[in-house]
Amino acid sequence: MEFKLQADFAELDNVLKAVGLVASGAEAKQQIQAGLVKVSGVVESRVRRKLRAGDYVEFSGKKIDIV
Repeated sequence: MEFKLQADFAELDNVLKAVGLVASGAEAKQQIQAGLVKVSGVVESRVRRKLRAGDYVEFSGKKIDIV
């Protein structure tokens, strides 16, 4: 799956919401802080991590390419 940037970057919690993998910002925060989300292969704990083109997110068996 792909997420197309509308600006220079997008924040991790917002991307998870936008692609429908979480129902709310609060749920995104919980999943990220629980260590269940990887950015470019590394576990990420920063909720507002800036994602740029070329990054990818792994969560719940899904991969999201940031383009």
